[in-house]
Amino acid sequence: MLNRVIAKSIDFIIAGALLEVLPKIGYFAGLAYILICDGLFEGRSVGKRIIGLRVVFQETMQACTFRESVIRNFPFAVGYILMGIIPLIGFIFPAAVLILESLLIVGSEKGTRFGDEIAKTLVIEEK
Repeated sequence: MLNRVIAKSIDFIIAGALLEVLPKIGYFAGLAYILICDGLFEGRSVGKRIIGLRVVFQETMQACTFRESVIRNFPFAVGYILMGIIPLIGFIFPAAVLILESLLIVGSEKGTRFGDEIAKTLVIEEK
């Protein structure tokens, strides 16, 4: 689970960097990255690629598509949106989502979180 948290943290850093580097469109670029990141590089966001993880569709074990990535990352995207709307305290919701999703991973037999259950995805280690 720690590897997944590190990978997601790397992805959040990338989204934050987009926000800072691209002043006019950075917010939307960061939001887009959060939503589609797991559909990149055959089911590997930049963070997952660095850590050695891959997101796959449960039924076929094929790489996560952009559609599945958007579905599974929607809870994190909501948190990102709230941070933009409520700058000073908006970070509380994404932190709560991260904690809740981490607890779901620990409590799940397959190591899935809410987004994985909805999108029918799994995170696996690269071989």
